[in-house]
Amino acid sequence: MSELDGVRLRLDRIRDAVDVIDPVFLDTPALPAASLGELLGCSLTLKVETLNPVRCFKGRGTETVAAQARAAGVSRMVCASAGNLGQALAYSGARHGIAVTVVAGHTASPLKLRQIASLGATVELAGKDIEDARIRARELVAEQGAYLVEDSLDLATCEGAATAGLELLRDVPGLDVVLVALGGGALASGVGYVARALGGGVEVIGIQPLGAPAMARSWQRRTVVETDSIDTIADGVAGRCPIPEVLEDLLVVLDGVALVREESIKDGMRLLYEHAGLVVEPSAALGIAALLEEPERFAGRRVATIICGSNVVPADHARWVLEAVAQGAARVSRGTTAAAR
Repeated sequence: MSELDGVRLRLDRIRDAVDVIDPVFLDTPALPAASLGELLGCSLTLKVETLNPVRCFKGRGTETVAAQARAAGVSRMVCASAGNLGQALAYSGARHGIAVTVVAGHTASPLKLRQIASLGATVELAGKDIEDARIRARELVAEQGAYLVEDSLDLATCEGAATAGLELLRDVPGLDVVLVALGGGALASGVGYVARALGGGVEVIGIQPLGAPAMARSWQRRTVVETDSIDTIADGVAGRCPIPEVLEDLLVVLDGVALVREESIKDGMRLLYEHAGLVVEPSAALGIAALLEEPERFAGRRVATIICGSNVVPADHARWVLEAVAQGAARVSRGTTAAAR
């Protein structure tokens, strides 16, 4: 009996998902990042999931969900979202002719909320954060008879996300490690399952911020650990209440987890901008943050990280990234001037 027999995902369904996902979300680039890898002491590849209409990987899962919902005659879908899932579900709902309502906490990014509405979904604010929004989403489903799309619990979100893993292992053979942002667990469980199912010995490690560590702590203790609060700029992975079924999958398919500091996340965003020209949201920089914090763990290895989203408020990006880049350039300029004297 294989250890994967107890996991909810299946490789044949992941491969079938490729056929129903809008091609705008598929075959994303896996870019060598030579200068950044040299700086971090490893051979580095960036799997860029931001060049699509919703600027994140979530469309892979929502396309899979929406195709199944349409086949079942669903007329309305509801989800709770910090922003990215909501945008993706709004896009997929419109494409498949299904109405969408997105529930978000009052702390959700205004940029992401505007983009959800612009894609045609109804937006409702409820409570403080994503966990409060989940409660309200379930209430709406009961009131309206709609279909609840619960990220990571809804298996199609995981199997759709897993198609990114199929592409990565196809396009970059011989990887040693894949670093994946860990939030609710759809991307991490999907990529981890593919890596396990296809063999080859590649490690998959989930990365969370110290300010939102619930799933990582749960993985470490092998039981659900809930937290009382969230304190991180990485809103895309910020949750307090892990889903037990998702944790069970992650316990099988992940090789490890790591928690990273906020300053390392900002430094990772800056390095991706300086070395790869990528504007990313904090969640997308978690892999780079892990490389910064544990360089000896990854030294000399072939590493890939998934750049999972670029939905960042411009003012926030300027404060976290551009100001630091400008300050660094000013220091170099002053040093060059002084040396010339």
